Amino acid sequence: MRLLLVEDHVPLADELLAMFHSQGYAVDWLADGRDAIVQGACEPYDAVILDLGLPGVSGLEVLQSWRKLKLTVPVLILTARSSWSERIEGLKAGADDYLVKPFHPEELLLRIQGLLRRAKGVTNDTKLVVQGLELDESLQVVINGDEQIELTASEFKLLRYFMLHPSKILSKTHLNEHIYDGETERDSNVIEVHINHLRRKLGKDIIETKRGQGYRYNGVDH
Repeated sequence: MRLLLVEDHVPLADELLAMFHSQGYAVDWLADGRDAIVQGACEPYDAVILDLGLPGVSGLEVLQSWRKLKLTVPVLILTARSSWSERIEGLKAGADDYLVKPFHPEELLLRIQGLLRRAKGVTNDTKLVVQGLELDESLQVVINGDEQIELTASEFKLLRYFMLHPSKILSKTHLNEHIYDGETERDSNVIEVHINHLRRKLGKDIIETKRGQGYRYNGVDH
């Protein structure tokens, strides 16, 4: 899943980037509200973590700008302000959740996982159960029947994305945009390699190739 982090406090941003990367998320980081308005409107993010106290343009103005453009991406706002009225302003502007600083990074991770699940119509739990397959996000393993199968980081984030979009045909371009960090990872063969690995571990029918279109997650039959 591709996230946008808009936070001008560098030590906090570094900590959050490391945490999200360790959990298999692709993350872009911006520190200025003006840049966020532009990038958030043109890049396909799955969720945004947005600080309200930004230089240039405030986080509230950034959010208002996105919502005027009819962008529906889930947004969690971060604020050092304890005033209930400012939190209400953020929610009225279209925020989906908020977290007041200081906070524990793990709480932010759990809240983002919850936002992503709700956006895809999946129950809010640490496990994804979709079409016969169970993915434990806390351990980054997949459970197929009574068997627990370990995944590499790349396999995990690819399978997680498929399971959050069951039965939907996903092109290579779409998968690259939402899953991988950096141009070095965005090679046309990378997706095919990881899909083949998942098929060997979980069964050849787990992910179907739709020639000329992309791939579709089919789940498993028991």
